[in-house]
Amino acid sequence: MEDDRYKTIARPSSEVLFKDRKSKFFAQAFPIQSEGEVKPIVEELRKKHHTANHVCYAWQLGEKEHAYRANDDGEPNNSAGMPIYGQIQSFDVTNVLVTVTRIFGGTKLGVGGLIQAYRAAAQMALEDSKIIEKTLTTKFQLRFGYPEMDKVMRGIKQRGLDMVSQKMEMDCELIISVRESEAEQTQQFFEEMQHVRIKKME
Repeated sequence: MEDDRYKTIARPSSEVLFKDRKSKFFAQAFPIQSEGEVKPIVEELRKKHHTANHVCYAWQLGEKEHAYRANDDGEPNNSAGMPIYGQIQSFDVTNVLVTVTRIFGGTKLGVGGLIQAYRAAAQMALEDSKIIEKTLTTKFQLRFGYPEMDKVMRGIKQRGLDMVSQKMEMDCELIISVRESEAEQTQQFFEEMQHVRIKKME
């Protein structure tokens, strides 16, 4: 896997149900962009399953550097959040939150039973998710005069670059999006063109 690609989920999964000795484990996976999105989703689930004893979850964010958190929500230490997080890792997805809401069925499952149940429920939620691959990109601004238009456009086409926006006034300004792994060569390519200015956008 090239380091400028990562996997995430396209949309929230449907809610799946795993049962073990009358305990019900409702699991769901959500795409997220920030940690701030986690709490409202968890609160919403508490309202929806108001008889639930625990809403356990794990999330992972970041395309290259990963930040994650696993929450047992009152279950024995590491019996819920970490098994859920383990599934996020084994599906190799990021920018994702997986929740498992447990409704106790009267029979204690023991720590081993809990680990298995939370892992199985999280796995089902991720199997139900549409996993997509995304590419990290870098944006560049190109500025040039009309006479350069043809060669710039040819260069863009030849390198298979995406054009994000274009302004054609006194001189032309394009914003292009480039795969991160090709950013350096692309910058060099346009720097070598006369009368074309290229600038990396933050």
